[in-house]
Amino acid sequence: MAHEVKLTKAGYERLQEELAEEKKRLEEATRILQEQMESFEDYEDSGLEEAKREKAQIEARVDALEDILHRAEIIESAEGDKITLGSVVVVQDEKSGESITLQIVAPAEATVLEEPMRVSDESPLGVALLGHKEGEKVRVDTPDGRRRFRIISVGA
Repeated sequence: MAHEVKLTKAGYERLQEELAEEKKRLEEATRILQEQMESFEDYEDSGLEEAKREKAQIEARVDALEDILHRAEIIESAEGDKITLGSVVVVQDEKSGESITLQIVAPAEATVLEEPMRVSDESPLGVALLGHKEGEKVRVDTPDGRRRFRIISVGA
């Protein structure tokens, strides 16, 4: 039995949108591949091979997204004062004074490219923050060394 994947509602919706986009890309890649197969007599053509690879990569991403969404369990908004999956947290780096807003999410949702940054509950920072409260300090071992953060706020 495959294990469930915990996702926030927003994360589930983002993955559904990504799946729809990937399916559109797959349709286009399939169309291009069919055109190339009909127009080339030499099936060893590098453009044809590249089109096949591209289609296979998109198919793999579609399969992965469908699997995640099929096993998804939508978590309720985080409530309470302890950091849990789904919590939006503001932390302050004790050394630099920099404040960072992040959300604790499952690995399938994690990304640092959006605001707030979505940090996996399995990452060193995610593991360090889980279960702590506003005002507490946590220590995180990173590839760049040990960092200390003070939890400024915890919300949903």
